[in-house]
This record gives sequence, C-alpha cells and structure tokens, in this order.
Amino acid sequence: MRLVRGRALRQRGRHRLRRALARGRRLTRTAVVVVNWNRADLTVRAVRAVLADPAADQVVVVDNGSDDDSVAVLRAEVPDATLVVRDHNGGFAAGANAGIRATGADVVVLLNNDAVPAPGFVGALRDHLAGAAPEVAAVTGRIVLAGRWTPLPSGAVARPDQRTLRAHDSRLWTPSPEGEARLNSTGVRVDRVGNGADRDWLAPVSTAADVRVFGFSGGASALRRAALEDVGLLDESLFMYYEDTELAWRLARRGWRVEYAADAVVEHDHSASSGVQSDLFVSRNARNRLVVALWHAPWPTVARAAVRTAGRGVRGALTRSSRREARLVLGALVDVLTHLPHHLLRRRTETARAVVPRDRVDTGA
Repeated sequence: MRLVRGRALRQRGRHRLRRALARGRRLTRTAVVVVNWNRADLTVRAVRAVLADPAADQVVVVDNGSDDDSVAVLRAEVPDATLVVRDHNGGFAAGANAGIRATGADVVVLLNNDAVPAPGFVGALRDHLAGAAPEVAAVTGRIVLAGRWTPLPSGAVARPDQRTLRAHDSRLWTPSPEGEARLNSTGVRVDRVGNGADRDWLAPVSTAADVRVFGFSGGASALRRAALEDVGLLDESLFMYYEDTELAWRLARRGWRVEYAADAVVEHDHSASSGVQSDLFVSRNARNRLVVALWHAPWPTVARAAVRTAGRGVRGALTRSSRREARLVLGALVDVLTHLPHHLLRRRTETARAVVPRDRVDTGA
C-alpha cells in the first residue's frame, strides 16, 4: 500500500511539473532583487549598476531590518528602485523572498549587494534562460573575485591582519598587486561530505566550465518564476548560507535543471558583508551543511557529513588556536541532533514531493 501511494504521489508530482514547464515557456519581465543589511554604500553601488541595464524591468531593494540609516540613504540615492523595508533581519533567504514576492516578474535575478555586475549582466542571464529548455529553472553567472590574488608559499602562515582565502587544496591566497584575477564561482556543486562548494573557486578567470551545473549561486543568478511556484522559495529557517544549495536540491529532485552563463559576469568582494571568519559564518555554515544533507542527500553523504562535523569539532577543541571555532562547530552539531525528529520529518516530506530519487541527482561531486 505504501509503495502504491508513493508511486501515485510521484505521478501527481510529474503532472504538476509538466504544468509548471508549460507556464514557464514565455518570459516577458525581468526583476533584480538586492538585499541590504547595514551596508547601504555597497547596495547603492550594486543597484546603480543594474538600474543602468536596459534588461532590468524592475529593481527591488530589500532592507533587511537595518539598524543604521540605510533606509534613508537608499531612498535618497536610488529612488528609481522599489524599496521593501522589513522590520527585522530574518537572514538572506527572508530578505530575498520578500523581494521575490514584491514583483510579478517572470524572471527574478538575485544579486549580492557586495557584487558589481558588468554591463549586460542582467540581459545575459535573461537571454540564456529565454533560450534554454523549459526545464531549466535557473541560470548562474560567472562570479569573479574582486582584486588580484596570489598564493602564499607552501607552509607559510598568514599574518593576523592579512586577508586570506583558502583554496579547495587548502592553500592560502592573499590579495597582491602582482597577483592575477581569479574566479569566485561558476555555480555550486555538492561533494561526498555534503559541502556546498563554489565550482572553479580560485581558478583562473579563463577557465572554461560546463553549461550544466548542479546549483546556482544566490549572489548572481536568475530564477524562473514557474520553477519557484513549483518548488517554493528559499528556505528561511536556514537564515543564511546554503539556502541556494537547498533550493537547488529541491529543483533537481523535481526534475528542473540549472545552467551556467559565462557571459553574465559580476565582480564580487567576497564576504564583504558578513566575513568568512565571523561566528555567524562558522556556526551557520556548519549547521546548514548538515541540515541540508539530512533533508536531501543520500544516507552515505549524511553519515560522512556528520562524522566530518564531529571530527572537526573534536580536533579544534584539542588545538588552542581553534577552540573558538570548535565550540561553534560542536554547538551546531548539538543543534542539529536536538532537532533531529524535525529534520527527519522534512526528509520524508521532500521524498514525497520528489520525482527524481536522491541517488539519481548529479551534484557534480
């Protein structure tokens, strides 16, 4: 009986997907959503750039509960944008969703406020989506790191005041006038331990990447409204980090696809808004990576993610310089375990909605 009911639910899901695909064939209006929180200076720079793009029919700025003068600055500096003011900071997902709800556009472009789009960015995303197959739900752009970067010598330790980025091979990179431009992302992939990682992170900007990719970057992408109506908006319970990866999982399991547009270029001042060493980043990143795996990934990936999180916390606790990070990571693990029944219920719900099995999803690992 349970097997028959599951097949019926999947068949019903396929019918809903076909209706969504039919609705998504025509794309007429494009809106850009930018979320601000206490950084009106960055937001004004980004919004002015997209206001100058003829492909942007509407620009929506969401102030996500700023406690400074952001709202007054935004009203004065970008009056042509639609301003949505929230009374509290609900995280990036809540801010982006408020912007999506504020427009009826067929294509919604998400742009980080610390990113500067190149001329034609919005049009490149819109045109790629318009020319793609109807099952393409999202298009992610080519994100280039701001500035020039060079690797530190092998084994070198960064100065306390030195800004660094860590490559996938663990080598540290730092800004340098003698360095070269590097990529931030050409989309998102999920590895064997549940990490949602930027594809081509710190690769040369000339790197050629496949059009097909697992996930989109929430900082520079276009979403088809028909797909959002089918699977829902960003999950606000994640607050920030992994919300784009989680939505990509839902899209993939409903039969939608994500593609990459190399000609849709933005320059990104990586984590200028929140910082990659902040307590918020460390704790939310660790928690959400495990939560999203629990909701969507095959069980072997969930197990590896849990072991990796626990191991990272224990190793850090034994190292004086890493005890703060260990406390945050272990706290994130405890939070997930405390709410495990809720996460397992969500996993069952996602299984009932899906038309593609978990182990059939190509995450790019």
